Formats: sequence, structure tokens, C-alpha cells
Amino acid sequence: MKPTLLIVDDEKPTREGLRAALEERFDVYLAEDAKSAFDLLETENFDVLLTDFKMPNEDGMKLIARAKSLAKPPVCILMTAYGSEELAVEAMKRGADDYLAKGRMQIDELEMRIARAVRTQKLETENVTLRQQLEDKFGLEHIIGKSAAMLEVFETVKQVAPTRATVLILGESGTGKEMIAKAIHQLSPRARQPLVAVHCAALSPTLLESELFGHERGAFTGAHERRIGRFEQAQGGTLFLDEIGEIDPTLQIKLLRFLGERTFERVGSNKTQTADVRLMAATHKDLEAMVKANTFREDLYFRLKIVELYLPPLRERLEDVPLLATTFLHEYAKENDKAITDFTSEAMELLLNHRWPGNVRELRATIESAVVMCRGERIQARDLPRTVRSEAAATSDPVRLLAKNNLTVKEAEKQLIIRALKETKGNRTLAAQKIGMPRRTFHRKLHTYHLEGF
Repeated sequence: MKPTLLIVDDEKPTREGLRAALEERFDVYLAEDAKSAFDLLETENFDVLLTDFKMPNEDGMKLIARAKSLAKPPVCILMTAYGSEELAVEAMKRGADDYLAKGRMQIDELEMRIARAVRTQKLETENVTLRQQLEDKFGLEHIIGKSAAMLEVFETVKQVAPTRATVLILGESGTGKEMIAKAIHQLSPRARQPLVAVHCAALSPTLLESELFGHERGAFTGAHERRIGRFEQAQGGTLFLDEIGEIDPTLQIKLLRFLGERTFERVGSNKTQTADVRLMAATHKDLEAMVKANTFREDLYFRLKIVELYLPPLRERLEDVPLLATTFLHEYAKENDKAITDFTSEAMELLLNHRWPGNVRELRATIESAVVMCRGERIQARDLPRTVRSEAAATSDPVRLLAKNNLTVKEAEKQLIIRALKETKGNRTLAAQKIGMPRRTFHRKLHTYHLEGF
């Protein structure tokens, strides 16, 4: 197929002349001003925008700035009879890929420069895709774990991935919620379409609404151009909302509407947009408790948790620590060009005794630090960060201490829960606080160990 080219010029002879010269190599569209050009840009995907600078109402540089805000921006070339070095620099700052002076423009040169710009953009796109594939390790083979809890997570991922169901991923910070979302997307029929992630806690409510749904020019102070939101960017693919518990009530209503109707409006517009997007969300907060406290909508909660997937904290799957630590060791040893192959038994014991409040993210950072500090072929206790080496950290976990008395970790954990319930006279909230376990996790453990009637 021919590359698509949009020519914008307020002089009809120029437009028609360029079309006649270029239509053999390009599928050419014409527009007489910036407004009609942008209407076309919104309905068609163009490979190249060739625009005059001086036009009624909006000039060519403003048109280029708007074109570059699209989800799939075209190559943009500015042409003008008012050529100057300063104008060329300004055009490049606004996003122009090339610049031509009309008075000196030859058709052969124009064709060559358009073709070169298209090739450059294609190479850049391919390079970005390749880098993304190298940097983002999708798929379950890159999520490490052999514990029963993680094997259950893997099975759920495989079962839910081929469906259209909304997934709510729960777990503490650092447990790998975004990696699970990527795995679900990669194993789904939408894998060839975008996976767009938004961290809800990083933006104010107004900015988050604009980020998700987009906005029209002039919708609020600072909205100088139309912006395409993340829902439109994720068309045909998946939108992942991290820290969904942080969104305000107004935005909760808009998300609820999208989940029900698959429609939305850009900020500052009454025009209804439709998006074929699978939604996944994650949070470290207890949404059920937030619903009871009237800080999160119950109807949205039920819409989000069509499938609820819980990622256990690292302290609940200590058997995965050696496997994770060894994987990170090999990764960072190679990255730092060090011949480190293993851990000493003392170092591994410290890793097993640590409570890992930062979960897998903390373990990864710990191993990277240890690799940097290691002076031999094996990581020793002295190479680990102070927080992991400290005696308090190594002995503060009652489960590990009980385990040393010929109990398995699960048996020790059960005994610890029973002891806490006895000491608090059956008060589950106080018992959970006493042993430093999240209330939700504590209730799940009661079910696991058949202690509901205690």
C-alpha cells in the first residue's frame, strides 16, 4: 500500500500541483486550512503531513503541534515562502521532522526527503518496540516462584488471560502486580495491541481524568491543545490502572460508566467516545474496607473484581527467596561483569530470616547492592545491606524462630496465630496487629488453617 500523505495549503494551485506531482508514490489527501486538516487527522491515519506555514487562523506550526499529540502522529514537514534559520529551529522545536523553503523546492528533492523521513520514523518505531521487548519481560516464564501460593497465581493467570474479564490484582507494594498484569495481557488475544499503564496515585484528580479520557483544547487552564487520553491510546488492547484505590469519587463514577457501557467523553466535550479496551486494576489497599467506610463505590468494586487475584507478600512464601535471590544474582553479576556464582550459607540464612517489608522489589535491590559490594565469587553476609544483616532483623520473625524447633514454616505460623488469638481472647483485629499481619491476610490464614471457629 502507498504511504498516506496529507497536503495542507490555502493556495489551491499549490495543493493541486503537489498532488499531481506526488500521487504516483503516495495516497494523497488535501486540506485548505488547519481546521479541515485536523478533522482529517482525527478520522484517518496519515504517514506524512506536508503543511504550509502561513495560513488563515492557525499556522502550520500549530497544526504540527496538534498532529504530534495524536496517538499515532505522522511525519511532519513544514514548507514556507517565509524561510529563515530562526523559523526552521522553531519548527523543529514544535515537532517538525523536516523543513522546506517553497521558493527553492524541487519535486525530486521533496520526494526524497519525505521518503527519508518515513524511513527514519519507521526505524525509530521498530527500535522502540525492540527496546521495549528487551526491557519488558512478559509471560509467566519471567515471574519467579515455586511456592504453592504462586503456583495458584500462575493457574489463575492462565485461566483468565484468554477472556475479556476485568481483573483486580491485590497485594502489598513490591509484590509484582504490574508484572502479573503484563503477563495476563501477553497471554491474551490482545497481545499484539497496546498495554497502557497509568499510576493513579501519581496524578491529581483533574490531571488523572485528563490522562485517562483526554481533553479538548481550552477545557481547563493550560489545555492549549486537544489531548488523546489513555483509553483511546489503549484501543483494542489493555488499560492497567495501578493504585486504583487512590481515585476520587467523581472519577469512580466515570470508570463505572465505562465498565458498563464502554463509552466516555473527553474533558470539555459532550461527544461520546467508544473504546474497545480490557481494564485491569491493582491496589495495595483493602477496597472492601474502603467500601464499608464509604470511600470507594461498592458498585465499582464489584465491577472491578470480576476476577480477583491476590499476590502474597514475600514473607508468606519464603521458599521462593532462594530462587528469586539466585535469579537476581545472575542478572546483576552479568550486568556488572562480575564472576559471582552463589551465596554462602550465612548470607542465605540472613535472606531467609528477613521479613521483606518491601517484598520482591526490596529483595531485588538487596541483591543488586550485594553484587556491587561482593569482593569474591560468593556473596557473604558482610556484602548484604545493614538492614538485612542486623541481628534484630534476623531474629524478629517469630515464625522463623518457631521453625527452628523442628516445626515447618506453616506449622509455626499456625501456632503463632493460635497463640495471638489466645492472648487477645479471640479478638482477630488485635491478634493480626500483634503479629504484624494485614487483617485481610490474617482472615485468609484462619480459613487456611481451619481456625474460623477459634
